[in-house]
Amino acid sequence: MFRTSLSPEALRGALSRLRSGHPAFDRAGARGAAAARQPVHTVYGGAHLFKADTARKLGAVALAALAEHAPDFAAFARALGLPGADELPEGRAEAAALAAALDAGEAPAGRASAPARLARAVHARVLDKLGREPVEDLRIDFEDGYGVRPGHEEDAHAAAAAREVALGMAAGGLPPFLGIRVKSLGEACAERSLRTLDIFLTTLVAASGGALPPAFAVTLPKVVAPEQVSALADALDALERALGLPGGAIRIELMVETTASLFGPRGEIALPGLVEAARGRCVAAHFGAYDYTASCDITAAHQHLAHPACDFARHVMQVALAGSGLWLSDGASNILPVAPHRARPGGAPLTPQQMDDNRRAVVGAWRLKYGHVRRALEGGYYQGWDLHPAELPARYAAVYAFFLEGVDATAERLRSFIERAARATVAGTVFDDAATGQGLLNFFLRAVSAGAMTEAEAAERTGLAPDELRDRSFQAIVARRSA
Repeated sequence: MFRTSLSPEALRGALSRLRSGHPAFDRAGARGAAAARQPVHTVYGGAHLFKADTARKLGAVALAALAEHAPDFAAFARALGLPGADELPEGRAEAAALAAALDAGEAPAGRASAPARLARAVHARVLDKLGREPVEDLRIDFEDGYGVRPGHEEDAHAAAAAREVALGMAAGGLPPFLGIRVKSLGEACAERSLRTLDIFLTTLVAASGGALPPAFAVTLPKVVAPEQVSALADALDALERALGLPGGAIRIELMVETTASLFGPRGEIALPGLVEAARGRCVAAHFGAYDYTASCDITAAHQHLAHPACDFARHVMQVALAGSGLWLSDGASNILPVAPHRARPGGAPLTPQQMDDNRRAVVGAWRLKYGHVRRALEGGYYQGWDLHPAELPARYAAVYAFFLEGVDATAERLRSFIERAARATVAGTVFDDAATGQGLLNFFLRAVSAGAMTEAEAAERTGLAPDELRDRSFQAIVARRSA
């Protein structure tokens, strides 16, 4: 028996406060945690260009860019600046021989061994991804990627894009995630925005026999007030009733593109209020770097994803939405991998200098993109924007390299930690306490979600059973093993 000083009444009084102290996100707002897989990117393309097979065509363009400017795994590693890439062979024949040896399980000797294995693994995964599922999330854009057009023209494009979505649904050719970005609900274009939404959804439901694509979302740009989010939620409520769709079927993504999206007029953090205004529909918050930096009066020459103002905004988003289950997405790189010279049909071929200019432009943009994606991943942003199909090789390479580089050390730490039943441990020179366990497990959960490794590979690396990985809880794994 142990003596205590709190009476049952005093204990009940203290505990009663906990029941009223849950965050607002427990009551309303987020649905992001409902789906385990978060797409690693969102590709934005003008609504007037969308076709049922757009994703497949984007993959073909990405593969062509890879074949032209980085025709083997060693060239791709050098283009991106992967660790140890300078030690890899430069000749095509030598690179092919090394790739064959690696595929056969024959690791090269010397310092080039680890860089070669990483470069080959990344390249193979990128090629497979671009051929199998080149786009994970696609947004049919009626805003910046579309522009301001006559009303009858936007009406026609909204209906045409919806019919193409229905064709893609029937053919099974759509990406796993799909949606549209409407214009903002600012005073100037609110009516146009909701009309486009109405035409698109009405046409889609009629053409598809009453179905929506899985995980369909409407992206709302330039949000500055909760009333704009509420207006969109009201419109979706009415559309779902009119079209016979289940209530809440259509998800909302918020774009953080202005300082007003982050802070209210009295200095309070605005994001939780914006999420609550969505009444349970909100699944994601996407950062728009260029509108945001412009709203901070930063000149165009200095508007980029690595600007300190963007770091601040992204971190405020993380802090404000921590624990909400919302997916966070970084913005787009501002330099695209577009070759400056193009050969015209029937015209003169490109000169060696022009071909070299093209390669330098594409590789330079790839390396910039790779750096932006790596920086986002290190900061806890696992999704970002892509605006051009030739960006896809760098996007996937950055994601895969991020996880594959750290897999051995992280797996060793996780295995050691679980074996010691979550007591504080020292693995090598790294101190781990109980708060680290979930972070170590999350590394593998994210790697599987991003396609950097399969569930079976993660289980083999960590020594965990597949059902333990699916629990997604370090605490549950330890409790089960302790029992």
